[in-house]
Formats: sequence, C-alpha cells, structure tokens
Amino acid sequence: MESVAVVFSLGGFGITTTVVTTWGLLLLFWIVCWLATRRLCVERPGLLQTALEGMVQAIESAIDSVLPGRAGTVLPFVGTIWLFLVVANLTGLVPELDSPTGDLSATAALAFLVFLSTHWYGIRSAGLKNYARHYLSPSPILLPFHLLGELSRTLALAVRLFGNIMSLEMAALMVLLLAGFLVPVPVLMLHIVEALVQAYIFGTLALIYIAGGMQSREAAQGGAAADSNDAGGRTT
Repeated sequence: MESVAVVFSLGGFGITTTVVTTWGLLLLFWIVCWLATRRLCVERPGLLQTALEGMVQAIESAIDSVLPGRAGTVLPFVGTIWLFLVVANLTGLVPELDSPTGDLSATAALAFLVFLSTHWYGIRSAGLKNYARHYLSPSPILLPFHLLGELSRTLALAVRLFGNIMSLEMAALMVLLLAGFLVPVPVLMLHIVEALVQAYIFGTLALIYIAGGMQSREAAQGGAAADSNDAGGRTT
C-alpha cells in the first residue's frame, strides 16, 4: 500500500507517509489554533470565534449527555480525538494524499491512547484501589474475562476504523477507475459522509469506555455496600 511507504529513516526507524501526513495534520491544527485564538474578544467575538465556540459547546454537550457534570474533565481528550479523526479521515480526498486512518498502525495507536486514557481517567476518578476492585466484581473468577474484554475492545476499535476507511478509499478508487470522472460527486459525498460517521463512532466509543472507567467508583461502592449487607445479614 502506498500509505505505508517509507519516506526517510530517522535513527534507524522508517518514517512512513502515514507518520508524515499525521505530523502535517498536527502542524495544521497548531497553526489554525494559534491563528484562531490570538485575538479572542469577549465583547465582540468575530465570526471565526463564534464558530469555534459553537463547535466546542456542541462537543461539550455531546460529552455531557454521557458524563453529566464531568464534560470539562474529558473534553480536551475526546474533543481532540473527534476533530483529529474528522480531518484525518477526509485527508484521502486531497490528491496524492492518503488518510492516516487507512493504516492499521495509526488506528492501533489511537486505540491504544483510548485504552490508556480509560484507565487513567478511571484511576483519577475512583482511586487505584476502587478502580482495581471493579475488575474483581462480582467475583474474582471473572478477572481474566474482564482483562480479555479490555484487550478485545481495544483491538476492535483499531480494526473497525482501519477497515472502514481503507475499504472506503478502495471503493472510491475502483469506482473512479471503472467509471472515470463521470461520477466523482456522488463518490466524494459518500466519502465525506462515511468519514464523518466513522470519526463520530470512534470518538463516541472512546467516550463510552472512558465513562465506564470513571463510573467504576460507583460500581465498586455498590459492590462494597452489597458485601457489607451480606455480612450484616449473616451476623444477625
């Protein structure tokens, strides 16, 4: 695949087009954020500032529907995931460029970040002891199954995004090769819609996983309360 061609080597590591494209997107994000935030005004916000504030509020509202009252905690991570995936998935529309998310290594890295952030937010919210306890609930026998579930959903998160974006780009290429440039508009519209949908799905799943980790404190407290009630019943 062209998307994994090695561009140059750095310290013995091959830097592929996926990495170069990702670096370019990160640089683009930095430039846009710098230009958009250097002249913020509370009294008379400009059109760009109003659009950015509306976008942030929409993302915050979506997060708040899953994590009421805690949207501000995970907004920087989940919001960045959503915005990056929207741009990354649409990069394949640019001539001579491929979507970084069409490379399994890129989607695996994103899924691994979600995996780490889930546990980080969970430990930060519930504490290490309570967070570890929910893996032993309702019985310590289920610990291997909980761990297997964590690994399998991370793998599924990476493969789902990779498979959908890669198949979308291959389908668009096949249609253009067979039909020429007579039907480019419907193909481009399909690409745009599917790219947005896949970005939304990945970000929503990441949010759900993080919410599950942060709510482990309530689950652990519920399990501890049930154990104490059982112990009290046996005592009486």
